[in-house]
Amino acid sequence: MTQPPNPRSQHRLERRNAPSLRNWYSRDQHHPDQTGYEENATVDCGWGRLLFAHTFPDLPELAKALREETQGRRDIALYLRDPHVALSLAPQELFLDPSHTYRLWLENYRPSRRRPRGFTVRRLRTVEDAEAINRIYAARNMVQVPPHFFHDKRNSRVLTYFVAVDQATNSVIGSVTGVDHGRAFNDPENGSSLWCLAVDPQASFPGIGENLVRTLAEHFQARGRSFMDLSVMHDNVNAIALYEKLGFQRVPVFALKTKNSINEKLYVGPPPDETLNPYAMIIINEARRRGIGVDVVDAEGGYFALSYGGRSIICRESLSELTTAVAMSRCDDKAVTRRLMVKAGLRVPAQQAAGKPEDDAAFLENHGSIVVKPARGEQGKGITVDVRTPEAVAKAVAEARNHAETVLLEQFFQGDDLRIIVIDYRVVAAAIRRPAEVTGTGEHTVRELIEAQSRRRAAATGGESRIPMDAETERCVAANGFSMTDVLPEGQVLPVRKTANLHTGGTIHDVTDRLHRTLVDAAIAGAKALDIPVVGFDFLVPSVTEPDYVIIEANERPGLANHEPQPTAERFVDLLFPNTKLLSNG
Repeated sequence: MTQPPNPRSQHRLERRNAPSLRNWYSRDQHHPDQTGYEENATVDCGWGRLLFAHTFPDLPELAKALREETQGRRDIALYLRDPHVALSLAPQELFLDPSHTYRLWLENYRPSRRRPRGFTVRRLRTVEDAEAINRIYAARNMVQVPPHFFHDKRNSRVLTYFVAVDQATNSVIGSVTGVDHGRAFNDPENGSSLWCLAVDPQASFPGIGENLVRTLAEHFQARGRSFMDLSVMHDNVNAIALYEKLGFQRVPVFALKTKNSINEKLYVGPPPDETLNPYAMIIINEARRRGIGVDVVDAEGGYFALSYGGRSIICRESLSELTTAVAMSRCDDKAVTRRLMVKAGLRVPAQQAAGKPEDDAAFLENHGSIVVKPARGEQGKGITVDVRTPEAVAKAVAEARNHAETVLLEQFFQGDDLRIIVIDYRVVAAAIRRPAEVTGTGEHTVRELIEAQSRRRAAATGGESRIPMDAETERCVAANGFSMTDVLPEGQVLPVRKTANLHTGGTIHDVTDRLHRTLVDAAIAGAKALDIPVVGFDFLVPSVTEPDYVIIEANERPGLANHEPQPTAERFVDLLFPNTKLLSNG
């Protein structure tokens, strides 16, 4: 027969799980709830060690442990007592992390009734899962973890890994790590914590991060844990908004880290007062890391000056004074670019200038499908792709003339849109660019889905990537049999742009290590033909692992931030200041 609960035991259980900050009591005070746990508790998380600072009765021992951090890792000491004292023990080597700590009291947490759409959340299972997590970490500039570590720890009682998986492609699109404090060091507060929440910046589904957080919270709630903590950068407004929406509350908890190259941006001081775009900031941050002086010349235009050892160079994002006006003009005029590619023996599509309607119609009839684009311009403005009727050609030409007087008609090729970055006549990065698309929920209209996806792309790219709500987007939607007011069926993927340009909502997928040698050689030959030290070539290819290609155009100011984790900014600064190469870890 089941015995009724003991009221006194029930009261103790409720008091044990009630919201509190008992870990702020010192071991030295012999607080009754602060006995019995493991001293000097640490957990190896793969990216570094998590040191539970309040379990270190001796602060010099904590400082010593942090200073033993190994190369390429990022150790964190959390729940730090007397941070001012700990910092004074090694002020040249340690710093106080500028992050907030948030706590979710699991006694008060209530699961959501809404289920994820288009993806599922499950435990990490395979080495392939681990490798996919690392790809997301790399895209988010996070410290990567040896894949075997994830796999070896997949059944750990201390560490828990959940992944979000695209139901259509079975690819991992997000991940989160949990640490069980009770299992780690017999935590008298019965706590847990969340680490390394990361979502693929190219993922198109809403709510991936929220569902990962909720899954981990429900996991620890089922284990009977009292709370789940997390650490978030003080200026990460979007993440903080999500956590507060889920019921997290900020608590006065501090973390200590070491001054290493990974953490450098957190302790070297604020960047320039002026706000520059991500394409300028990736270069500025690399320059500051090497001790190169930065002076913002014009923030709105992206101009800045870099100075080191008496040498000063003005840049506009990845365009520098090392690129001559002649080289820049060769890239700026797409017809000139094409002629130089032909002269160098490189493959390009057929092309002619738009003119009389009958001539334009003859070019269309000869090729079946064409691209209409302004002879000058960037960021995909004024380009219409896969034009198939004379009426559509006339409309596309009129649109292109809003951006340049001369308009080009170009043979349309099917294939993957490949951007290759060449710096100092070496291929540094390559990525497949895919046009913007949305995934149906069965509840939202096409317009609503586009607006939501545009907001997500803008948030992931610092405002650089948005899907324009213009005639070209409406044309693409209509070409696929929908209107902007139609509700897109759940799970259906709808392309909403033809061009894969980042600025019109396109996504970017790194393929640097898979490039066929012919594509590498063609890009280098193209840079030499243009006599330009930094350039981004747009290729169309059936596959990045095959030799077939056509070169569409060249960009004299490619966005280096689009190709992380490849070392584009490092190689750019190497080009400008070769004597600082030893200061780079890239």
